[in-house]
Amino acid sequence: MGIQNWSDDIILVDLPQEPQMGDELKNVTEIVRDRGDCDVVIDFSSVDIVTSSSLSKFLKLRKLLVDCGHRLVFCNVAAATKGIFTVTGLDGVFEIVDDKFVALAGLQIVN
Repeated sequence: MGIQNWSDDIILVDLPQEPQMGDELKNVTEIVRDRGDCDVVIDFSSVDIVTSSSLSKFLKLRKLLVDCGHRLVFCNVAAATKGIFTVTGLDGVFEIVDDKFVALAGLQIVN
């Protein structure tokens, strides 16, 4: 788990399961707010469920990034979690890719 500066302009987050997920998302949001110049990749490899509280934090983080002209990309999202995003209509809001290598490559091509 953890937050890594993968490059000068990309933060990679290995997201922990609930309830630690909320604290990790707060930390990421603070880092983005302080830096203001980075994209964020969130790896869901260790996540099996997402609560409504965490969904709210994801939306706040996304808004912060979009307002600064940056991207939030999710990867390794389990089928059950993808189902939650689909049912809530958030699958059209969040950018979801298969794995972190696809996410990182996609961000580096654009940057």
